[in-house]
Amino acid sequence: MSDPAPPRFARLEEAALPLRLVAPDALEAALAGLPPAQAAWARATGFRAGRGEVALLPGPDGEPAGALLGRGEGPGRQRFALAAAAGRLPAGIWRLEGASGAETREAGLGWLLDGIRFDRRAAPPEAPPRARLAAPGAEAPLLESLAAAEALGRSLIDAPASELSPEGLEAAARALARRHGATLSVTAGRALEDGFPLIAAVGRAAAPDRAPRLLDLCWEGAAEGPRLTLVGKGVTFDTGGLDLKPSASMALMKKDMGGAAHVLAAAEAILAARWPVRLRVLIPVAENAVGPASLRPGDILASRRGLTVEVNNTDAEGRLILADALALAAEEGPDLCACFATLTGAARVALGPDLAPLFATDDAWAGAVLGAAAEWFDPVWRLPFHEPYEALIEPGHADLDNAPGGGMAGALTAALFLRRFAPRPFLHFDVYAWCPKAEPGRPKGGTLQGVRALLAGIAARWGMPWTPG
Repeated sequence: MSDPAPPRFARLEEAALPLRLVAPDALEAALAGLPPAQAAWARATGFRAGRGEVALLPGPDGEPAGALLGRGEGPGRQRFALAAAAGRLPAGIWRLEGASGAETREAGLGWLLDGIRFDRRAAPPEAPPRARLAAPGAEAPLLESLAAAEALGRSLIDAPASELSPEGLEAAARALARRHGATLSVTAGRALEDGFPLIAAVGRAAAPDRAPRLLDLCWEGAAEGPRLTLVGKGVTFDTGGLDLKPSASMALMKKDMGGAAHVLAAAEAILAARWPVRLRVLIPVAENAVGPASLRPGDILASRRGLTVEVNNTDAEGRLILADALALAAEEGPDLCACFATLTGAARVALGPDLAPLFATDDAWAGAVLGAAAEWFDPVWRLPFHEPYEALIEPGHADLDNAPGGGMAGALTAALFLRRFAPRPFLHFDVYAWCPKAEPGRPKGGTLQGVRALLAGIAARWGMPWTPG
């Protein structure tokens, strides 16, 4: 698969039509400043300046001469609502006016994200020309860089498992490394069995051309820079193994490599910005298939760290492969380790598809990420590493249980399991990686959660150059 074209703003700002942001309490003043015919037209269309509402203003020749965009009252219920104008305006270049810095950021980023689409039809229908936004100020290069990273991540999540096999995910990581001058090493075969037994065990039932592996991408932006390690779950398809998922639950399991997509997208943004960090990206890759070599419920496995794990549900495979990767990360002792994984249905029950749980061993890091989440329209919600639940992941005849019974606190026990293997400080995002219905800035399909929040939090704490190089 080829990398998606990065979304871009228009550069012909002098030829742009004005798109003026208007609040409800300033509507009459705004209309009074328009030519009488345009004001009458806006009133006739029922424009009330609701959040994301658009009123097109005609010129003397009947062609569009500008538009009004509703600011609404308060923060509103919908992220990127201002970017809804991207699909409501006619083709052309539009210049946002009257917006605050935060509104400019929201509209600009949302506008770029709204244009990312997945289509594999042999002859896709010709899409009508889209309205383009003129580059909105000094942050435009940064917004383009973040949108390009998001486009990469979404393209990986949206790709079917027939296209994005373990080998395909490796190819995507290799392309990213080549593009930015990073290195990629791959552990597979006997070396994987010896060094990463949990990854090998989860993927051993897959076809030979879909064998498991560990991807290890490294980049040194500065010889003495802080060490940042990103770990992403790379299950390219999840049948559930012998604890087979029902068909309805299996339908979206092409996205079970969503954690890998998140960390590759984050790496794309970091490398584009040339951060002075020592970056390492670890992606354990496997297809959780059904076959003669499948894991069995009740099996007890050794891990890279030496801890033994009882497999009480073969559909709780993500934490197994992540455990070996996190153990490798801990051997180096990074200054920060962040993990992304489509890990538990319990997280969706707790917070729904739009809000990702964040688990953090360090309060300062949690605060940095949560603060950045609000600034970058990337909501996450902190959940605890609740110590009393540690006993739930200890089966008594092995060190750990990969799927405690009882059906309660599933996201928390999974996070506690990962913490047993991870370095400190450790951040864990339990992401859904999917937008179930189209929203402004987020078409239906693969989406990223927490990446912008993490990057902005790191940039703030470490003083990173928050602009692409």
